[in-house]
Formats: sequence, C-alpha cells, structure tokens
Amino acid sequence: MAKLTSITPGFYRIPLPVVLSDSTHGEIKAFELNTVRLRDADGEEGVGYTFTVGRNGAAIDAVLTREMTELMAGEDADAIERLWLKAWWALHYGGRGGPTVLAISAFDMALWDLKARRAGLPLWRLLGGYDPRVPCYAGGIDLDLPLDALLRQTDGNLDKGFRAIKMKVGRKDLFEDVERIAAMREHLGRGFPLMVDANMKWGVDEAIRAARAFQPYDLTWLEEPTIPDDPAGHARIVREGGLPIAAGENLRSLWEFKLYIAGGGVTYPEPDVTNCGGVTPFMKIAHLAEAFNLPVTSHGAHDVTVHLLAACPNRSYLEAHGFGLERYIAEPLRVEDGVAVAPERPGHGIAFDWSGLEKIRA
Repeated sequence: MAKLTSITPGFYRIPLPVVLSDSTHGEIKAFELNTVRLRDADGEEGVGYTFTVGRNGAAIDAVLTREMTELMAGEDADAIERLWLKAWWALHYGGRGGPTVLAISAFDMALWDLKARRAGLPLWRLLGGYDPRVPCYAGGIDLDLPLDALLRQTDGNLDKGFRAIKMKVGRKDLFEDVERIAAMREHLGRGFPLMVDANMKWGVDEAIRAARAFQPYDLTWLEEPTIPDDPAGHARIVREGGLPIAAGENLRSLWEFKLYIAGGGVTYPEPDVTNCGGVTPFMKIAHLAEAFNLPVTSHGAHDVTVHLLAACPNRSYLEAHGFGLERYIAEPLRVEDGVAVAPERPGHGIAFDWSGLEKIRA
C-alpha cells in the first residue's frame, strides 16, 4: 500500500516577456501554475500541475489546499480510480468543472507520477506503451503578430525541429485571416501540416463561412471554431464547413467528450490533461476516440502529454506550447525532426526548479 503521508500544493505566477493575445482571452501578461507534491510512506514523491492564462489560480490553490488535503490524507495512492471518483463526487455539488476539475487534474497527475516512479517505469510504459516518438507541432499565441513576425516565428520553430505548425485566426475581418493563411501556406509549401486555431471566436454560421474560405489551403484542422457549450453547432461545422475540426481543450469531463464524439461534433478530440480531470480521464477519452475511429490530439502540458500520446495507438499530433514553464524544468521536451520523444525517466520525468519557482510564488 502506497499510503499518502503528505500533500503539498504550490501556487506560482510566471510572467511573460511579451504580452500575448488571442481572439477571446484578451491580453495575457502571465500564466499561473498550480502544483501538488505527494509523498508516500516509503518517501517516494509524485508531482502534478495545472495552469491558467492569468486568472482563477487562487481558486485552484484553495481546492488543493483545503479540500484535497483533507479528502486524500492517509489514502492508498495506488487506488487511483477510487480516489478520482472520491474527489469527483465529494466536490461535485460545488464543482463539476472550472477550478475544481483543474485541481483534480493536478492531483490525479501526481498520483500517476507516483505510481510510475514506484514501479521504476516511465509513465508512457506504465500506461501500456505504444511508441515514444510522437508527431509534434509548434503552437503559439500569435494572432496579433504582424505577418513578417509570424513568418519569423515560424522559421524559428522550423529551426527547433518542428515539422508542423499551428497559427491563430479570428482577426476582425475574415479576409485578414485568409491572407495570413495564404502567406503561411506559401511560406511552408504544399503538403506541410498547417493547423489554425480560432479560440471560440465565431458563431456557427460565421465558423462555417470561415471554414469554407480556408478550404483551398489544405489545413490539417480548424480548432475551436465556436464555443464549447454547443456540441450540435460543432456538428454542423463539421458537416457543412468542409474542414476537420479539433476541439476539447475547454471540455472538462469524459462525458462532455462523449457528447462531442458520439454527436459527430469533432474530428480530432483534444483533451488537456491539466483540465479534463487528469491522466485517468485523458486515457479514457483517447480510447473512446479510438472506438469511434478518430485520432486524438492534445492541448498544453506537453512534457506530460507526450507520455499519454506515446501510449495511444490513435494519437495524431502533440501540441508543444510551454507557456514559459520550460524555464523551470530541468529537462524540457526534446523535439527532433518533427517528433517529440517521451523520456525513459521514471514517472513523467519532470523535475521542477522549486527554488526558482519559490521566487515567483503567488
């Protein structure tokens, strides 16, 4: 029995060197990082984390500090399914989404890290193992970058080894998006994987119009064309827009993904391990997608998610987007010739610079 003897949350604010923006979230000046460190009776440690784009981190910290420490003290860390359900139902009335699920996600990630460390295995092998070399694309928050800066950013990502690129869309006028996509396609050449991300910008009819305007540019997918609360609208966009649709970074449970997948509202299901409930539901979502013959992609937390997709035979692309976190990790994600490589270190292999993080404690 891996009895939990300590649960230590952490809350940090990571300033960004440049203010970022997309079509819906406004100016992003910093990311918030919430961590949780678990220790068992044998002295082994597991670490989990989640993040925000600048708000609500304090609420996540409150759930981890007040609720999860009380709920999980002395529990058997190996009983991950039982502990996940215990947290879900204990916090359900005031949770079921938002900061509560982000807190559960961080805790669940820490449990899996601890379990893999105790087993002496990298997480991707513990989860079943498929292929440690995962196709990877470079994502960025670049909607307001001038075109020349966008192309320079793209060249920088190519130099880093990326062989697939995602750019933001959702500018004020659709023709601006079309012009920027056309320039990117010309810059990258025919056949190069290019994705676009609207960050929920449009209504359904607007999204269909945009998708049809983007059709000539051979996009891998259009991401989050409308709000996540409209699975039926997403199904219309899939049917009428003529482009593959990626969605899911703002869905918060296996059951929300079921509505999208079974309802034909998504081509590339896109869970985020830091906000869908953790490793436990992420893998269930991936297997659900597999049952519907769909490829699964990911959002955020690439240093952990590379393990999850490395265990999925239906994986497509890993999103690489560090949100400034790479400055506080000993060995950031390794990308070579278009693939990210899941490490062989036990657990998820992330070693945080805790002393460095202490200087930016929120």
